[in-house]
Amino acid sequence: MDKISFKTDIYLGQGALDRLLEWRNKRIFIVTDPFMMKSGMINLLFERLHESNEQYVFSNIVPDPPVEVVTEGVEALGTFQTDLIIAIGGGSAIDAAKAMKIFAKKILNQQDIPFVAIPTTSGTGSEVTSFSVISDKAKNIKYPLVSDDMLPEEAILDPELVKSVPDFITADTGMDVLTHAIEAFVSTKANDISDALAEKAIKLVFAYLPRAYKNGADLEAREKMHNASCMAGMAFNITSLGLNHGIAHVAGAKFKIAHGRMNSLLLPHVIEFNADYKPGYGKEEYNATAARYADIAKILGLPASNARSGVRSLVQAIKQLQKQLNMPETLRDCGVDKNILEEMRAAIAEGALRDGCTATNPRVPTEADVIEILNKMFQLG
Repeated sequence: MDKISFKTDIYLGQGALDRLLEWRNKRIFIVTDPFMMKSGMINLLFERLHESNEQYVFSNIVPDPPVEVVTEGVEALGTFQTDLIIAIGGGSAIDAAKAMKIFAKKILNQQDIPFVAIPTTSGTGSEVTSFSVISDKAKNIKYPLVSDDMLPEEAILDPELVKSVPDFITADTGMDVLTHAIEAFVSTKANDISDALAEKAIKLVFAYLPRAYKNGADLEAREKMHNASCMAGMAFNITSLGLNHGIAHVAGAKFKIAHGRMNSLLLPHVIEFNADYKPGYGKEEYNATAARYADIAKILGLPASNARSGVRSLVQAIKQLQKQLNMPETLRDCGVDKNILEEMRAAIAEGALRDGCTATNPRVPTEADVIEILNKMFQLG
């Protein structure tokens, strides 16, 4: 028996930020990042908050927020005695706010504080998930946190906030959306509800990510990618993820490669591993996961006369999408030295096998399997 619940109220589309106009007499703790402050984008929030509200702005957020920053935020939360948390920014700001909220409740014995997430990138889906990732910079380790207590009460998805996102970040975060949706679709916990969300997200990514990449001011494309990110988040919040994210969490920290970009590099190789796909012709042999990938190919209108051809079509479509987005295809393209890879790959494999996301991967990997994937990622051919 599965239980599915959606705690978060979602306000979406152009003008969704006007939801902020409705709050009065609140002590609002705002979690954001320096870019939002320096660029002036934070004013889109301030100009909608009523003068009866009091605000405290915590803007020390950095990518892959470290434990120290979260601790600092918890202390500030306790001092300010907030009754509403608003996180506005990318996945790092939202993840940090989630961690602050849950630790404030546990450490400071505070009541559960209402939480609103306003994403400014279309990638993590963090605004509708019970997951957060914080890091230990000294150890180069990312720690996934999982708790329904971190789920925001509200999410505000306004495309106005993402139209100025640079093209390379649009590409990285968009490929993260695709990875979320595909991993949710083949997860061992997938069901009809998660499938519907994942399928729609996948279709939206292929249709609108190239448009959003080429023209950031294309508000239709931005809105569709924002919605795709949210739906993919809802899907994997039901199913969890898989080996792709299990490796990405560890390898991304070790090699200092952006999370979405690392997921993109991994995606074709993890699909081929899960499908037990071997190039060439011969007797048609496939597992149930290969058939699931072939279903995705069919959804996208790609050739998929059998599972083998469906897997091949999907992998090629992903590689073509990467080319449209001018994304690197190998670890070497990202500046990773072969000797460094050889030094780190055993530790990466060990960490990936321990990662919580790997537990719902459709094929159980070994350390040797992960090392083989890393070797394939280093250089094509």
